[in-house]
Amino acid sequence: MNEPIVQLQGVTKRIGRRTIIDKLTLDLPLGEVFGFLGPNGAGKTTTIRMMVGLMSITEGEILIGGHSIRSEFHKAIRHVGAIVENPEMYKYLTGYQNLVHYARMIPGITTERMTEVIELVGLESRIHDKVKTYSLGMRQRLGVAQAIMHKPKLLILDEPTNGLDPAGIRELRDYLRKLSQQEGITVFVSSHLLTEMELMCDRVAIIQNGKLIDVRSIQSNHSSTALSRYVFEVDEPEAVIRLVQAEGLTVEREGNAVAISTDKEQAAEWNARLVRAGIKVYGMRVLNKSLEDQFLEVTGGERIV
Repeated sequence: MNEPIVQLQGVTKRIGRRTIIDKLTLDLPLGEVFGFLGPNGAGKTTTIRMMVGLMSITEGEILIGGHSIRSEFHKAIRHVGAIVENPEMYKYLTGYQNLVHYARMIPGITTERMTEVIELVGLESRIHDKVKTYSLGMRQRLGVAQAIMHKPKLLILDEPTNGLDPAGIRELRDYLRKLSQQEGITVFVSSHLLTEMELMCDRVAIIQNGKLIDVRSIQSNHSSTALSRYVFEVDEPEAVIRLVQAEGLTVEREGNAVAISTDKEQAAEWNARLVRAGIKVYGMRVLNKSLEDQFLEVTGGERIV
């Protein structure tokens, strides 16, 4: 298994007597889009600021590419591209001139690499227009292009969809997934848009009051082996309950229906088995918990901001 690109090891941040982040331990695998969720004041931005060296760590360690952000900052940060809050550009310059300006700060960035990232974020047709004529979504994409020019292993985005319209959000989502797949970059993204995170991310970490509550895999929700609740509408619910309990599975009665916790393949087999047993099956549907349901479940219903 590949070494995680980021390791947060017991990271704590205290300001005065207040603990903002409390012993946060988290690994970010290489090549994934990893979401960071939490209610208002949970510590998302504080964590990101510590990861990029904008805020000191009280206790614990953050390793990026195996290097400590505390004691080997320059070695660690060379693996990172980041946009904290909004990407800042020179609006009186063109998109291309902005990229040239940033490229001069980092040795080894070629014209070919600049062309590559411009194509990757889909700005070929507008790159020579002044940034003041760009939509917010285009500025976000230009910011991503600037952040990945030096081929980082980690791209950190703090609320990148703020202010974007639905089309802009979808475009950004598609580009971030393409980045992780084509460039092998780990994208670490915080957002308050649960639906977008569900579509965008491979995994999400949920924090509350500065503590890690859970890490959830998003893709597994849609796999054939993931456990879900399948509801069977039948004429003899009690008979179904006896059959299922005899197999040691979790089953609940819901009126004239029963809900069985099983995977996709087994649900199909149960449907056939019930019919063979002479039980009439009027319908079957799956009840997958959305990311929003899961979030509210683990945070006790706190609002996310």
